[in-house]
Formats: sequence, structure tokens, C-alpha cells
Amino acid sequence: MQRPKKRSLTLNGHRTSVSLEDEFWLEFLRIAQEQGKAINALAVKIDHARGVEIGLASAIRLFVLAHALGRPFP
Repeated sequence: MQRPKKRSLTLNGHRTSVSLEDEFWLEFLRIAQEQGKAINALAVKIDHARGVEIGLASAIRLFVLAHALGRPFP
């Protein structure tokens, strides 16, 4: 296992970073491609859905898990 790596994203014109493990990042990229969306656009969608109680990196992990399980997010 590896430590999470910092990844850069742009949300609504603002740069931010998330720390994600390679497995989650690669699956996130794959889902974005599958849905025909840019990675930043998908991150914005997740960001708007997550609320204030959870960080963006955690929300992305939960999004990837929900997708893998065939469940809606959120």
C-alpha cells in the first residue's frame, strides 16, 4: 500500500488539492471518462453534493465506492 498523493483540481475557477491513493484516483479518472466528463467537472459535482461535514477527498472516495457498488451518490 502507498500513502495518498496530492492531486490538483480546479473547482469553479479555484485551484485546490486532494490527497488520494492511486487506486481511488485512477478509478475516479476512469469514471469521469466513462461518463464523458472532465475530471474537474466531476469533482465540482461531488463537491456540491458533499455538504460541509465531509472533506472533498473523502467525498471522492465515497463516490468511487458508491459507483463500484452500483449505488447513487449521495
